[in-house]
Amino acid sequence: MESRISYASSTVGSPLGSSDPIADAIGLLRPRTVIDPGLRAARSWAVRFDAFPHVKIGGVVRGECWLALDGQEPVLLREGDFYLLGNPPSYRMAGSLTAEPQAAEALWETARNGVVRIGPETEEDTYLCGGYFWFDQPNASMLIDVLPRLVHVRATDPRNRLLVHVAELLNSEVENNAVGRSLVLDHLAQILFVHVLRAHAEQTDRPTGWLGALNDDGIGAALRAMHADVAHRWTLQELAGISRMSRSAFAASFKRQVGTAPLEYLIQWRMSLARDALRRNTRSISELAAATGYESESAFSTAFRRVAGSSPRQFRDTAHRVDSGPRQGELAESGTVRR
Repeated sequence: MESRISYASSTVGSPLGSSDPIADAIGLLRPRTVIDPGLRAARSWAVRFDAFPHVKIGGVVRGECWLALDGQEPVLLREGDFYLLGNPPSYRMAGSLTAEPQAAEALWETARNGVVRIGPETEEDTYLCGGYFWFDQPNASMLIDVLPRLVHVRATDPRNRLLVHVAELLNSEVENNAVGRSLVLDHLAQILFVHVLRAHAEQTDRPTGWLGALNDDGIGAALRAMHADVAHRWTLQELAGISRMSRSAFAASFKRQVGTAPLEYLIQWRMSLARDALRRNTRSISELAAATGYESESAFSTAFRRVAGSSPRQFRDTAHRVDSGPRQGELAESGTVRR
């Protein structure tokens, strides 16, 4: 099910974005959600998952298990832990690292009433929930590039209590065939996603990229200001003033935390918004130029070509031809449990 989170109106002169960069990014990514069956397991077991280009998410409702990404040391997930995987390679979830893994895709085909089982039901000691998100490909890198392979939110994390409540609701809906089920699953999965992102961004060992910088009183304030008014012709001096730093200190701190210079970040964000609007044909090119802070259509087109590699018109025409065919991820029925 494609999310309908909106970051902007299509009316002339309306602003693009808001002061909440996480909401902006998720709105622009237009996530499509697939919820996997709940996995109930007993004895020695293991499941292998294929590599995935976007984001997987899940949690341990009961028991504990290993999460082993190919090429990395296994991580023990305990009851109440949650995880998020960004562009993961193939990996295993396992009760025992020595167990022969089953392929997840084949296992999911055995699901009944939203649940798959490994081992005797009477000896069941592990229950896992999870799913994944597809994003619009042109902008997917804005999140994938700032996420580590694994975000691990432990049960002892003070932010975990809300995650547990959301997971309980999610599990209830997975095993429930009531009307509106797919809509509820879609929204609960996105709520879980946002809470895990928050927990990641608030970790004391602050993560890199714009996601981690949001909680910095100085750099975070500048990021929120740029997102709140992308049409404003921001200067380095203005952004440094918002961050209460000198220009040189601000520029160095922003580059260190976010990975790019402040005004380059602003250009990249503006062009992400522009690509989305062009794909959906919600604004004319002249309207987009004004909405993203450019004095003329030609200045906007020059900046767009530098970032996107084509003119706005070429990008729009190509995107419309591509979008007229099936999109990546639509072979899986979004918002529902796969059978």
